[in-house]
Amino acid sequence: MELSSDRVVAPLEMSQTQSQDDESPRSDGESYESLPPHASVTTHMTAGAVAGVLEHSVMYPVDSVKTRMQSLQPDPNAQYRSVYEALKKIIRTEGVFRPLRGLNITMMGAGPAHALYFACYERVKHSLSDIIQSGGNSHIANGVAGSVATVLHDAIMNPAEVIKQRMQMYNSPYRGLLDCVRTITRTEGVGAFYRSYSTQLTMNIPFQAVHFITYELMQEQLNPHRLYNPGSHILSGAAAGAVSAAVTTPLDVCKTLLNTQENVALNSMNISGHLTGMANAFRTVYRLGGPAAFFKGVQARVIYQMPSTAIAWSVYEFFKYFLTKQQLEQEAGSGPL
Repeated sequence: MELSSDRVVAPLEMSQTQSQDDESPRSDGESYESLPPHASVTTHMTAGAVAGVLEHSVMYPVDSVKTRMQSLQPDPNAQYRSVYEALKKIIRTEGVFRPLRGLNITMMGAGPAHALYFACYERVKHSLSDIIQSGGNSHIANGVAGSVATVLHDAIMNPAEVIKQRMQMYNSPYRGLLDCVRTITRTEGVGAFYRSYSTQLTMNIPFQAVHFITYELMQEQLNPHRLYNPGSHILSGAAAGAVSAAVTTPLDVCKTLLNTQENVALNSMNISGHLTGMANAFRTVYRLGGPAAFFKGVQARVIYQMPSTAIAWSVYEFFKYFLTKQQLEQEAGSGPL
């Protein structure tokens, strides 16, 4: 989404009676696209928080399957050929709510993490675009903004990811969220919650750079006039999610190993203590499964990311539009008659 600062912004009017023969391209959609410079940080944060919670919660069962499918040496009872088979087997043998285990901590982290994520992205992209290509769309600005936003996002989400993935694993020993937090803190120390932070950043910075660049490229093709167009936001988001998920799956496998500290896999390698560092994780994955191991769970990861990213972008765009519309109406109502 392009934040244009060189247009004069008029109060938003959702007029459905505007003549289609009007040769001026300036419509309510274009006004929407011009609105973000006047949107407050609160608007971006609220829209981002709602989008983040929905993104993670709607497709959470598939994320649980992805975590299990990335196990390097899974239990014989936790080996799956497809996402559908995995969900069916988990529900049948472990209960209907098992795929939702860890959802609570994910939602607690996703709200504030995505609030900072989207607010930072919009502000940085807008500032850099004015410097690099005034009044235009800069893919460099999009990529840099996505990377900066990711640093803040992951600082909040990394502890939630550790807890979530520990609870998602087959035969997870934790009774619940608090038991998981207490056990990890007592046995591994507080640092365990950030053991995979550098790996997470190494994965998510290219993930988000590819994500945002793909999204903006798709928007240029599907929505060149930058109207408020839910269909284009959904398709662009889905494409961005699929491409970025596929190319960063090897790093995600390493991150999952660092987060879960998979005992069977580590014991088979005679690794005592806890595995740390992306380089060690990379070597361990390769020694246990070869090149193919780096793409374990890629199907589930793409299936999860496509709708999740589509949901995040469409919800974010809608709430940004809705909240900004309200803000402008209030400003117009309080202005001089």
